[in-house]
Amino acid sequence: MHHGQSGAGVMFHSSLAFVVIFGSKNRFITTLTTGLRAKPLASKVGSLIVVASIAKALSEPGGTRNLDKNMASVNLSEDLVLQVLRRNSLAASKKLDFFHWCSLRPNYKHSVGTYSQMFHTICHCPQYHDEIFNLLTSLKRDGLVLDSTTFKLILDAFIRSGRFDSALEILDHVEKDLCMTISLNPDLYSSILIALVRKGQLGIALSIFLKLLENSSTNGNSGILDAVSCNELLVGLRKADMRDQFKQVFHKLREIGSFPLDRWGYNICIHAFGCWDDLATSLSLFKEMKDKSGSFSPDLCTYNSLIQVLCLVGKVNDALVVWEELKSSSGHEPDLFTYRILIQGCSKAYRIGDASKIFAEMQYRGFRPDTVVYNSLLDGLLKARKLVEACNLFEKMVDEDGVRASCWTYNILIDGLFRNGRAAAAYSLFLDLKKKSNNFVDGVTYSIVVLHLCKEDQVEEALQLVEEMEARGFVVDLVTITSLLIALYRNGMWDSTERLMKYIRDGNFVSNVLKWKATMEASLKVPQSKKKDFAPMFPSRGNFTDILSLLSSADRQIDSSLAAGNVEPKVDDFDEWSSSPHMDLLANEVSPASLFSLSRGKRVEAKETDSFDIDMVNTYLSIFLSKGKLSLACKLFEIFTNMGIDPVSYTYNSIMSSFVKKGYFNEAWGVLQGMGEMLCPADIATYNVIIQCLGKMGRADLASAVLDKLMKQGGYLDIVMYNTLINALGKAGRIEEAIRLFHQMQTSRISPDVITYNTLIEVHSKAGRLKDAYKFLKMMLDAGCAPNHVTDTTLDFLEMEIEKLRYHKASMNRSADDCS
Repeated sequence: MHHGQSGAGVMFHSSLAFVVIFGSKNRFITTLTTGLRAKPLASKVGSLIVVASIAKALSEPGGTRNLDKNMASVNLSEDLVLQVLRRNSLAASKKLDFFHWCSLRPNYKHSVGTYSQMFHTICHCPQYHDEIFNLLTSLKRDGLVLDSTTFKLILDAFIRSGRFDSALEILDHVEKDLCMTISLNPDLYSSILIALVRKGQLGIALSIFLKLLENSSTNGNSGILDAVSCNELLVGLRKADMRDQFKQVFHKLREIGSFPLDRWGYNICIHAFGCWDDLATSLSLFKEMKDKSGSFSPDLCTYNSLIQVLCLVGKVNDALVVWEELKSSSGHEPDLFTYRILIQGCSKAYRIGDASKIFAEMQYRGFRPDTVVYNSLLDGLLKARKLVEACNLFEKMVDEDGVRASCWTYNILIDGLFRNGRAAAAYSLFLDLKKKSNNFVDGVTYSIVVLHLCKEDQVEEALQLVEEMEARGFVVDLVTITSLLIALYRNGMWDSTERLMKYIRDGNFVSNVLKWKATMEASLKVPQSKKKDFAPMFPSRGNFTDILSLLSSADRQIDSSLAAGNVEPKVDDFDEWSSSPHMDLLANEVSPASLFSLSRGKRVEAKETDSFDIDMVNTYLSIFLSKGKLSLACKLFEIFTNMGIDPVSYTYNSIMSSFVKKGYFNEAWGVLQGMGEMLCPADIATYNVIIQCLGKMGRADLASAVLDKLMKQGGYLDIVMYNTLINALGKAGRIEEAIRLFHQMQTSRISPDVITYNTLIEVHSKAGRLKDAYKFLKMMLDAGCAPNHVTDTTLDFLEMEIEKLRYHKASMNRSADDCS
């Protein structure tokens, strides 16, 4: 049968299922004829031509209106609709219009297959994601059930585009309308878990994870969530510092033999346990990775994580050795993150020489230092009192390398200038930055200036600055409030606390602080005896002369988490051909968490009652101890520890320091023992208190031994440590050792301050070495170090000693004349 028209026509065999005739104007399909049974090949060819014609009609201006004019009599089928929806040349919007057009045909109803194909199309086009909800409603109206594969595709689409709320809304929508049969399908719920983690709803994510595990064990199904979703959950828990929940997930995954950790999972766990001072577990996981080899072998990320862990727990020496192994025998090359981690670790440990060397090598290898690297090195130089080098580095950063200084960079500069006796320059820089833009100052900048104003007892200026801070919209955090309250109490300005409350926007927070403190003081109006308050709380076994045995026994402890994993140390299993022999040695030794830590505390913002955690405890301790109320501070410590709040290094250091100042050495020893039992890592402040205590006890020999122990653990000496040791050695009559330490301090390029010179002048005066005392006085003046009232007292004593010496010499001369 042949049909023709004034245009190109196509003729098929008489047995064809239909004949397509193109219109002369728009070349649309005009008729569909014949009821004859088509041959399979001819039917397939004809179907392709129909699909092409429909696609062309949709692409023309008018879209589905063209189909209304020319295809009213077409019998739609699922196969035909699917072919149109799968056509790559057709835009997603045209497919969506065609899908809706088909829905309106009286003799056609979409199937699950056509819905799934439409979902597949729009899921790859983020601009049409909102249509997903309309399609789900239409699906429900048609009485169809969405399959889990398509549902997962929808969830993944929302997650990829960052629309986590929509992914969770889809889940609620499907469960509410029962568009599909909901079951704990791991493949399905892995997307939900990722969405919940990225949205920050970790509690719900953890609940789903545990339900899936319970379901798999109940049904005897070994399949659980995939590695990606489990790793996402671990990362979310680590970032939220949910340690107990992280360990729960970690041990659950370890119990399932069919789900071993992948390389990413190992790296996540190594980094997490290291950040929480659990070095032993991190090293044991590294050993497992090496034993498994293959796809689990350590990569550059593994080495970077281990180097960072070693730096965090104070093992900077080991970190540097591992870095050398990484370059020489591991098969990997350091990247920007490797150099950044090492520079941060060395700077925090006052190893400025090593940090500068690594910085130079980093530039030589072609890595451009970023703001974080410059900030770390700048902070280390300023804390090491290398002011000139720090200023030169800042100029190089901005002028030569063109690295933009951040707000944190200026915070480091301002704080460093204050600490190095350049208060005028720091305050001038602060004022200049305020005039330029809010981008250069933040709440931390104001807090730094307020802190130093409070130290100088310039309380009125500090209060005015807090008022300005609030006016500019910055949050007055717990650190700032603590500094102000301590300064107010120290200067007897009791009424100014109400004035402070007027300045703080969150008045409820300040009132809660003051109300709670007042209640505590009222409950202890009559101070209790020292024995009743301190002895039961900090029982001491032995005394401070056993300090070295305490430090040694801590090194021999095996971490409880490692023991729970049944990992046995193997010291004989050493591979001399290993790519990382030092790391293998550390892993085989199975060392516990180091007693020394380089970690720093975090600033705490006001969160009303949510702030009543260990940081709030530390705030109250600072206030009470600054007022000399040791009994009240200890009672506070007891109350909060009974509530289950674990103290941190700052808590122990504060109480132990107060005990040492009052001469309660046994109680201080009890605090230190309690710190070791809680496996709370010590920091440089802890060692400063220890050496100060030993110095007061006249045990300078033990102080030197503790110093050696500190250096072996990767510790460092700051200006406070040098001053404490020089004072301890000098008062013990070990003048030569004190002088050698002073020269070591200069060699380390840490500038002595007024306390250093006052100590040296005093110990030399009391030892009768008056010329040396004057020599240090001259060095002090030549260095531009301004004397203080302690210097005046020391010089008065020096003059008295000189007068005594002159009188003694005059007496000797008279005696000699009398004898002659």
